[in-house]
Amino acid sequence: MSNILVFVEQFSGKVSRASLECVGAARAAGGNVCAVLAGAGADGAAADLGRFGAAKAIVLGGGEASSDALAADVAAIAKEEGAKAFLCAATSAGRDLAPRVAALLDSTLFSDCTALSAQGDAFTAVRPWLAGKAIATLTSSAPVFCATTRPNVFAASESSGTCAVVARAASAGGKAKVTGIEAKSGGKLDVKEAPVVVSGGRGMKGPEHFALIEELAAAFGNAATGASRAVVDAGWRPHSEQVGQTGKTVAPQLYVAVGISGAIQHLAGMRTSKVIVAINKDAEAPIFKVADYGIVGDAFEVVPALAKAVRELKAKG
Repeated sequence: MSNILVFVEQFSGKVSRASLECVGAARAAGGNVCAVLAGAGADGAAADLGRFGAAKAIVLGGGEASSDALAADVAAIAKEEGAKAFLCAATSAGRDLAPRVAALLDSTLFSDCTALSAQGDAFTAVRPWLAGKAIATLTSSAPVFCATTRPNVFAASESSGTCAVVARAASAGGKAKVTGIEAKSGGKLDVKEAPVVVSGGRGMKGPEHFALIEELAAAFGNAATGASRAVVDAGWRPHSEQVGQTGKTVAPQLYVAVGISGAIQHLAGMRTSKVIVAINKDAEAPIFKVADYGIVGDAFEVVPALAKAVRELKAKG
């Protein structure tokens, strides 16, 4: 069984779901998982990783928040632990850290992977290429296989195992340092984290009509609102909601596309969703080619009816 090092993100002692999914990906590949955590609250977060499959957790304490220093520590730990693979989630923090670690390990980085497997010490990754037009199966001859995993794709399964927690001093210094973190306001679900995403496009005809999108998302209760690039460029919705090649990549359990034609740039950001529902009055819209369920009709009639049906279904339990 190969040793797999996983960088686990945590915030105030709570492990991010994307990182738990990354640990799940390592377990599914048959690896012996060693987690690395850093930052305030890491001690408390590490103790809970055993039930998600990590056999060992190394907590980097002290030091300043620096991607350079953290990458040096993670690369050193990978060598010390004899890791055959290094993984982290393809979040903003993971995209910052992983290339630095891969460079220090003299390895190629495979980003945004949607599947991972191993035969002995040989790892294979699957990831979308060319804005999702092609699916690539990739291997590496580097001593340490390095990859990031796409959030909302892998399962974060629990186990009955325990985790040995080891404390280690973080390295000082670094070229770049984080001087502060400003939390986002509003308390809204992020499209990358939500199990259900309801997105609107130009078919909504104006920003005032996005109340219908929000109403449907509220009916589900666990949904986030998303938007196409055209909508964001027009100033109808904030960039934080943009789904697509130049926005966020999502893979929720359910993706509802309302008034979105289905340009390849948008499909690149959501086509790996488990179930896709498209609502569009144009029966020839490209979105219907990737949708599991399609409704040809006026969004201003279909969306309120769908929201009502969802509320009634939830009321019945």
